[in-house]
Amino acid sequence: MATGRCQCGAIRYEARGEPVYSALCHCADCRRSAGAPMVGWALFAQEDLTISGAPVLYPSSENATRHFCGKCGTGLFYTNPVTFPGMVDIQTATFDDQSLFPPVIHVQYVEAAPWMENVHNLPKFDRYPEA
Repeated sequence: MATGRCQCGAIRYEARGEPVYSALCHCADCRRSAGAPMVGWALFAQEDLTISGAPVLYPSSENATRHFCGKCGTGLFYTNPVTFPGMVDIQTATFDDQSLFPPVIHVQYVEAAPWMENVHNLPKFDRYPEA
């Protein structure tokens, strides 16, 4: 069983079993919602997710609903009964163990930030570099 939570801990969850997939989404809606260049998602059956706490719901498009913590603002879940009936996407950055569901695909890549193609070539620092 995988566990996770929002930043403040007001909402916790448990996901049982394996996800259908784990993906990095590059769509503009995800980017704007998270304030990040992409968002990691793991798709589970809704019956395999148990939530403690009450996420706030935001209808981000015609069929999509984003679920987040109303206290700290952490994005947690995404549901879309048309595209993913009976399923829930969980933001992978909110899992307690980040090694559980590494991404295996990129989705909505046509909407990726124009600099994303070469982002892995950037210099890497263990901590902030000296100014």
